[in-house]
Amino acid sequence: MGSLGPMEILVIAGIALLLFGAGRVADLGKGLGQGIKNFKQGLREAGEDDETDEKKAAEAKPKKKAKLRVAEEADDDEAEEPKAKKAKEA
Repeated sequence: MGSLGPMEILVIAGIALLLFGAGRVADLGKGLGQGIKNFKQGLREAGEDDETDEKKAAEAKPKKKAKLRVAEEADDDEAEEPKAKKAKEA
């Protein structure tokens, strides 16, 4: 009961043709085809964007580590300053 045969598809197409007219059915088919084409293109572009993002992230990782080291050195300098002030006061 779940499958549509060629006769059922022809009956449905004939009813759609009667309801909407030949021009409207053609426009609907064209719009549906363009929608599918745009969807596939979007999937391809999303895959390409993911690949470029991964490459950028891989290239940016060494730079982030260098910045962290600079930040750690700055933290060490700030930690030494209060000790130096206390030594001068005493």
